[in-house]
Amino acid sequence: MLERFEYKRATMEDIDELVRTRIIVLRAANKLSDDVDMSVVEEESYAYYRRALENGEHIAYLVYDNGKFIGAGGVSFYQVMPTYHNPTGKKAYIMNMYTAPEYRRQEIAIHALDLLVKNAKKQGVSQIALEATAMGRPLYERYGFVKMEDEMELK
Repeated sequence: MLERFEYKRATMEDIDELVRTRIIVLRAANKLSDDVDMSVVEEESYAYYRRALENGEHIAYLVYDNGKFIGAGGVSFYQVMPTYHNPTGKKAYIMNMYTAPEYRRQEIAIHALDLLVKNAKKQGVSQIALEATAMGRPLYERYGFVKMEDEMELK
């Protein structure tokens, strides 16, 4: 089944598709209607992708079915201070996972996730995290992601 889909590593030429998908994902994850202004997020997303694709801080895959865009996923890399459990301090954050509604439940997202995780591990990253929607949680758990207990966030 997967061989019918093309998984393409995104380049600078794909920024429009990446930003469009980013806005779709953010609207869905935050339950935002189409009339909510996302122009600042869109502008900042363009700037982010231009910088991060160029310097390797972000890798993304776009998924196509006979040339039709059907999905995406990305991973951002960042550095923190080394710790006992993460002596390199390298971390990765999976984001912008998307599959078009009519293509869901066909293992597209798990294959994209696997490509992203393998890229991160190839770069020596041992700590990979993500935020999951209720819909995405079973996929990530199946892959091996677990809920984190020790982190906190300032609201």
